Amino acid sequence: MYSRKKLNEIEPYLFTDDVIVIHGARQTGKTTLLKMMMKSYPDKNVCFFDLEDGRLLEVCEQGAEAIVEYLRQTSGLKKQERFFLFVDEIQYLKNPSSFLKILHDHYIHIKLIVSGSSSFEIKSKFKDTLVGRTVNFELFPLDFEEFLIFKKKKYDLSMEITLPLLHDELNKLYREYVAFGGYPKIVLADSIEKKERYLQQIIDTYIKQDIRDLANIRNIDKFNRLLHVLASQSGQLLNVMELSNTAGLSKQTIDEYLFILENTYIIKLLNPFSRNVRSELFKTPKIFFYDTGLLNMLWLKTLPLEITGGAYETSVFSEFIKNYGRENIRFWRTQDKKEIDFIVMNRNEPIPVEVKINAASMTYTPIRYFDRKYNPEKKFCISLEGELPVKKDFKLENVRPWEYKRVFEI
Repeated sequence: MYSRKKLNEIEPYLFTDDVIVIHGARQTGKTTLLKMMMKSYPDKNVCFFDLEDGRLLEVCEQGAEAIVEYLRQTSGLKKQERFFLFVDEIQYLKNPSSFLKILHDHYIHIKLIVSGSSSFEIKSKFKDTLVGRTVNFELFPLDFEEFLIFKKKKYDLSMEITLPLLHDELNKLYREYVAFGGYPKIVLADSIEKKERYLQQIIDTYIKQDIRDLANIRNIDKFNRLLHVLASQSGQLLNVMELSNTAGLSKQTIDEYLFILENTYIIKLLNPFSRNVRSELFKTPKIFFYDTGLLNMLWLKTLPLEITGGAYETSVFSEFIKNYGRENIRFWRTQDKKEIDFIVMNRNEPIPVEVKINAASMTYTPIRYFDRKYNPEKKFCISLEGELPVKKDFKLENVRPWEYKRVFEI
């Protein structure tokens, strides 16, 4: 099993009284993460429940007392002795809030660590009764550092990499990351054919199980059509009317489906940056997919040999979200269409970031305008190749996508 950075975030809570809740999209590695966490606890006082097993689900549905009795008989649970219970696929419970609340409040020696594959389902079932009892974590597909670990590449991206040979290899690896995405099983697959098949299985499971069963979608075919249209527009401004006409759905239904797609970790609607909160709330968001492999399969029906600008920009968005949090990422656009791809918030100070496959295609007008308006301390272009056009009167730093964390210093 390959280590995930999320484990470092969770570790401080492993021996607190909080219920640890991990949620995210299917196939992002939640089950594996739970099993890695189990190694932190004494073997004799640990039990793992997979609620896809109907027998265990039935025991849990009978209530906390039935669970405790089951653990006494099968796992040596003793009164007042610390015990660690891992529950995978918690969303299958009819009332997980009640289940977790009773165990947390009345059996305080049982430490609960649970995961669920659908934020939409978890949020609809988790009630306010759990406030103050849980600590929540989101698990996304691999970021590029984790991708390198899974590829058994021992690069230290916190160090400056100066050798052209190493830059060439990292460039090749990042292009692979953009083309195939960061789902662990896809990264580990040893052929494009397998990667495509596994990605299609993720898509099919999402549409046929999560959407049909959990979200009660009325017209799967139209939902599927909307998903494909959105994939072609990742990185673009949301146009609900155009989506409505293309997918044959009402505006209200489009809004409902977008809500579901966001809450099942498929897309993110990225809000614009503004110092005026009111204007920020009423401006049009952008659409982004979280994973470029999923995006490419939905859009192109295959995994590409050459990456597109939209997929590359989406990969940078995904890196930012995984490492800086959704609340710290924006984009910027004026009424006369001056636009900057991303604004990364650093202690409430904006860092403008332009994204170009080739830095030579950079145009300076939007970022000069932003610089005059907000006077940011630093400004960046994240490119895969090429050098920026020389502007002696304007400082813009050109970095590769594997360098941004080292130079941003957020």
